[in-house]
Amino acid sequence: MSLPLPRRPFTTAEYHRMIETGILTEDDQVELINGEIIEMAPIGPRHAACVKRLAELLGIKVRKLAMVGVQDPIELSEHSEPQPDISLLKRRADFYAQGHPTPADVLIAIEVADTTLENDRGVKLPSYARAGIPEAWLVDLVNDRLEIHSSPTSGIYQEVRIVLRGHKVISQTIPQLKLKADDILG
Repeated sequence: MSLPLPRRPFTTAEYHRMIETGILTEDDQVELINGEIIEMAPIGPRHAACVKRLAELLGIKVRKLAMVGVQDPIELSEHSEPQPDISLLKRRADFYAQGHPTPADVLIAIEVADTTLENDRGVKLPSYARAGIPEAWLVDLVNDRLEIHSSPTSGIYQEVRIVLRGHKVISQTIPQLKLKADDILG
């Protein structure tokens, strides 16, 4: 009978040292999730177009209210540093040059999902809820809709709203932020 070998999760400090020493490079498409270094799926044209569309729309809508991060790391915890497709961050004069944003800095985390739908819904969004990020959007390209997750309590988003084409997305965290689902989905 063989026993599974024990696993030891990596910390964000160890992950950063791997980058600094060249063990991991910018060419390695990876992120740290729950202590594991996870290879990110290749980005297809529809996914990339949606991220570009969101970045442009949000840049116009929240310019004075928040900063828009595009596939930038967020240091969620000692063992997680995901790279959401889009993050809306509290404004900071140094543009986060002194360190990656933490959950206290994140207003909304947005994942665009096609081939990564189940992982984004089942792993990344719960990690955002556990970190206390007030709102997370899942742009579900497979089912052509958006899921707006909000009100995290005890590590679980208590409210999930489904937004279909023809309807508007209205943020609870940034009430001035109102977008048409069709403009996001393309």
